[in-house]
Amino acid sequence: SGAGTGRGRARVPRHGAIRAAPAPCSAPRAAPSERLFMEMADAMAADGWRDAGYEYVCIDDCWMAPTRDACGRLQPDPQRFPGGIRKLADYVHSKGLKLGIYSDVGNRTCAGFPGSYNHYELDAQTFASWGVDLLKFDGCNSGTLELLAEGYRNMSLALNRTGRSIVYSCEWPFYLRPVQQPNYTEIKQYCNHWRNFFDVTDSWSSIKSILDWTAIHQDSIVKIAGPGGWNDPDMASGVTVLLMSLQLVIGNFGLSWEQAVTQMAMWAIMAAPLFMSNDLRDISAEAKGLLQNKEVIAINQDPLGKQGYRITKDDNFELWERPLSGRAHAVAVLNRQEIGGPRNFTFSLAFLGNGLACNPMCSVQQVLPSSRDWGLHNWVSSLSVQVNPTGTALLKV
Repeated sequence: SGAGTGRGRARVPRHGAIRAAPAPCSAPRAAPSERLFMEMADAMAADGWRDAGYEYVCIDDCWMAPTRDACGRLQPDPQRFPGGIRKLADYVHSKGLKLGIYSDVGNRTCAGFPGSYNHYELDAQTFASWGVDLLKFDGCNSGTLELLAEGYRNMSLALNRTGRSIVYSCEWPFYLRPVQQPNYTEIKQYCNHWRNFFDVTDSWSSIKSILDWTAIHQDSIVKIAGPGGWNDPDMASGVTVLLMSLQLVIGNFGLSWEQAVTQMAMWAIMAAPLFMSNDLRDISAEAKGLLQNKEVIAINQDPLGKQGYRITKDDNFELWERPLSGRAHAVAVLNRQEIGGPRNFTFSLAFLGNGLACNPMCSVQQVLPSSRDWGLHNWVSSLSVQVNPTGTALLKV
């Protein structure tokens, strides 16, 4: 894992876990608490999540007390975190997991708690002393764009100076985009992954909007992604009842099964950090199987680290590909039609990898929605893939 910038930054892991969110902070079952995160860590260790590669248990906004302590340090809410963050970190580490935490580049977090403005060095040292392994750094209440950029740079440098490996998760480009085009080369110098778009919600319309935005902007964002720095389709507060956060809303209530398959497949194609936003204490067996699918996770975590992109859109079908190590490619066929029944999409293998993915021969394996061996093909072959409405077929070529 890597801290924010410079020589100390190594390749950042892209698996995550649970992140509790800011709204509503006062609700007893929704508010982040020491007990909640210990129970999530227990579930991750006992139910195969850790073994599948999910390693971070992440706290979002609302963990703090309303004011800093007498020495100016951030402090947890004493009623919900009576043992303090260090105790929680030690517990999470004892399960073979890592702890993530939340702060803000401005003077207040998005939920109104103390931000890190003018306290970057102190807060970085505090997080390191607590044993924190990941920092999500939000961008609310930051004032000018110059202060926003300065704050993200300063926290990155401060994290590195602690000497502790802390993954640095930024929202820098999201707050820049309404005013100016982000400089992704600079952002990658300081951040390990960065949010680009609006909050994901537990709905198909939200997933569609993220995919549309990614495809529209792929010429500017795909080329920058790779080991050490990743585009994050969303880092969000979310809308689920208990645990709310970013990324994978699979296992909640807003997506059909086909749409859940689509999110898992497309997040793998996009080389996205995999953070779940769900309650692991009562997740369904089907959702658990999808989220722990080793073949999909292997595509997501492919060591080449290249992000995928859309190569064609036709008749409510989209064809995406992602270069993988070993001259392989991941291919997603997404059916955007929302009515009717299954439809077939036929495409030439010569479309893939600039004509090289199947030259002269290749094997084709279906990964989602189920595992299936499609055998050997040559570069002039065509594939016909049947996909349900709002569903995706994920292949490895």
